[in-house]
Amino acid sequence: MDERPRNLRAMLAEAKDTSELMVDLAYASVYFDDPDMAEEVDELEHQMSELVHDMRAVCVLAARSPREAEGMSSVLQVVSAIERIANDAVDISHIVTRRMGIPRQLVADLSDAEEVSHRVLVSDGSHMANRPLSALELTVQAGMRVMAVRRGRQWITDVRGDTVLVPDDVLFLRGSPDGITRLRELAAAPVWEPPRPDEGDDLTDLDRAVDVLVEMKNLSETAVGLAYSALVLADRGLAAEVRHLEDRLDEMKNHLELWVLRSAGSGLDPAALRGLLQLAEAAEDIGDQAQAMVWLIEEDEELHPILGIALGEADEVVVRYPIAGGSAVDGATLSELQLNIEPGFNVLAVRRGGGYVYRPRGPVRLVEGDEIIASGPEEGQALLARLCGWDLVEEEEGEDELVPAGS
Repeated sequence: MDERPRNLRAMLAEAKDTSELMVDLAYASVYFDDPDMAEEVDELEHQMSELVHDMRAVCVLAARSPREAEGMSSVLQVVSAIERIANDAVDISHIVTRRMGIPRQLVADLSDAEEVSHRVLVSDGSHMANRPLSALELTVQAGMRVMAVRRGRQWITDVRGDTVLVPDDVLFLRGSPDGITRLRELAAAPVWEPPRPDEGDDLTDLDRAVDVLVEMKNLSETAVGLAYSALVLADRGLAAEVRHLEDRLDEMKNHLELWVLRSAGSGLDPAALRGLLQLAEAAEDIGDQAQAMVWLIEEDEELHPILGIALGEADEVVVRYPIAGGSAVDGATLSELQLNIEPGFNVLAVRRGGGYVYRPRGPVRLVEGDEIIASGPEEGQALLARLCGWDLVEEEEGEDELVPAGS
């Protein structure tokens, strides 16, 4: 540990970002059937193990009294949950490295997920070639963020704004499927058609299982995002929503297992169904870890201040903005606004009338008095605030304050 002198705040932020990168790469490895990407998840797991060891050691050293120990126990619980999420990502990647097999329908349906992974080759002479990522503003231009870059046999997972892309780089991105066309234009890549399932009139048990699994993927990732938001904002309402999502994931997993077993009895090769069961198990456990984090909020456990600070300093920031009357978003639907493309924020929940609309879809209309909870790039939060009718002003203490736009 002494060879890597980092503070706990920085390590927590790195662990959160690394676990999310591992989940993204794991799902992408399944989608693209890419063993190299799956093996990269294993490599990141080794880094995560060292990081978790260091964080636990720091927590033990910092607990010099019973009160400090109580505060550090909350940190240790979050660390354990992040570690389990990383382990779930490894389980997903093993579907590829161990050739478990998944139905073609699943790969096709993953194209219709709310956020998708995509891979693109940077062509010589394209808008992307020989330019730093910060100049491309891909989160604004295409609503997608770069997870990793493969350059020859080298993988770059610590992607920063000053990373310069060169011809023949392969980018692995995550974001709105609506941005894929624009993304490929910037990279001068050929037009891409997503995989489609074989046409069939009858809805089979396998079709039901695949649909449920895509929904489980969406729900589990939403649960984790809401859990981090609940910790940063100390919001019991969000914690309750995470528990509701976890209950739904348990129920969906039970239905999926039944449909997979029925499919195996219909003459399908059982080997192609093993991957479905492993994906379901991983998605359900990711939801469990989200619930483990918000348990701290629900039980009024003492939260160490470093949790809110560190999780708020990760690559993506979590914001909560009220909707002002007459603002650009007042009266508009999420599909009309396309906030996931510009300013690149994903709306995790909408607070309305004392309750929450979690994982809101395109038809949801924002109105004055709503409050959105969203995650996205730090550089886009001022624009998002302005769209909601506010200016973001930094106070002397370094905290941001919302003031009416133009005041």
